[in-house]
Amino acid sequence: MEKQIFIIRHGETEYNRRRIVQGSGIDSDLNGLGQAQAHAFFEHYGSHSFDLVLTSRLKRTHQTVEPFLQRGLPWEQFEELNEISWGDLDGSPSTPELISIYKEVVGEWQRGNFSARHGNGESAEEMGERLQRFITHLRQRPEKQILICSHGRAIRAMICLMLEKSMREMEAFGHANTGLYRLGFRDQTFHLELENDTRHLQAVES
Repeated sequence: MEKQIFIIRHGETEYNRRRIVQGSGIDSDLNGLGQAQAHAFFEHYGSHSFDLVLTSRLKRTHQTVEPFLQRGLPWEQFEELNEISWGDLDGSPSTPELISIYKEVVGEWQRGNFSARHGNGESAEEMGERLQRFITHLRQRPEKQILICSHGRAIRAMICLMLEKSMREMEAFGHANTGLYRLGFRDQTFHLELENDTRHLQAVES
């Protein structure tokens, strides 16, 4: 069965703009720029024949795909698509100390220690397990054109898993707000067609 999978990150929030940690423990709204990014994506892809919209359970993804939902497209939410939990770091402003903690945890993942976490946050291993459950479900869906809206770190991990790469390679995959990954699915294999494409944002002022 051949499919096309479109995966976008949500639009910008004030937490993004102010560089505040925004994991699954933060359920924030899009800001004005984020709404403009969502509108620009819809202007570019609104005529595409999507069969289905899948999002996380966090409202910033819902708001990003709202124009598609208003057209009556079927919509399902998956907790497996939520952003990674940063535990007690969620909601913390960016400081030199926080950046050091973040780099330490990500560095452990790059060395293959996927059980590394900070405090009560989620590990890459735990995030990968839930994302793999979603990917298994996605493989079995009958729809041919699927739009997915998720989150930066989750998308980095999901692309690795879909392409059967180690999550050590997560940092290789960028994730602009409403940046698009497009993958084909044929012969039971995902094939990367577009990577973090932002051409639809050319008219959006940041």
